[in-house]
Amino acid sequence: MKRIISIACLLAAAALLTGCPKKATTVEPPIAGAQVPAAGQGGASTTNPLGQAGTSGMGTQGANATGLLAKHIIYFDFDKSDIKPEFVEIISVHARNLAAHPNLKMRLEGNTDERGTREYNIGLGERRAQAVRRALMLQGAAESQLTTVSYGAERPAVEGDNEAAWEQNRRVEMVYVP
Repeated sequence: MKRIISIACLLAAAALLTGCPKKATTVEPPIAGAQVPAAGQGGASTTNPLGQAGTSGMGTQGANATGLLAKHIIYFDFDKSDIKPEFVEIISVHARNLAAHPNLKMRLEGNTDERGTREYNIGLGERRAQAVRRALMLQGAAESQLTTVSYGAERPAVEGDNEAAWEQNRRVEMVYVP
C-alpha cells in the first residue's frame, strides 16, 4: 500500500512540475516506417517508432533520438523497487508515446546487481519491472502494450564488484519491440 501511495505522490508531483501545455496537440498514429515525434515536439524526431537502434538491438531509442524519449533506462537503489523521482518524467514521456501510438509495444526488462541469491534477484528484477509497468499504465499505456521479464543479475550492464558497477546494473530497460 505504501508503494502505491508513493508512486501516486510521485506521479502527482511530476504532473504539477510539468504544468499545463500551452497548446493542445493532436498526434496521429505513425505509419509503418514513419518516425515518432519526441514528447513536446511538433516535428518528427529521429526516433524509430519501434524504438530500435540500427545495429545494437539492445532496445535503445536510436542513436539520434532526442529528449526524454531517448532515455530508456530506469535505475534503482540497492534492494529497492521504488521509482526514484528523477525517473518519473522519463516514464511519463514513454507512457504518453505508448498511449498516442496503440500499435507500439514495450518489454520491461528488470535487472539487479550480482549481490543476493539467483532466486532473490529474479524476484527483485520482476518487482522493478512491475513498478515501471504500473507507472506506465497509470499514465495511459495499455496493459496489452506491456510485457515484463526479469533477468536478475544475468545480464549486467557493467562488469565489476564495486558500487560504481552495481548501480549501473540495478535497472529496468524499456525496450520497444515489434
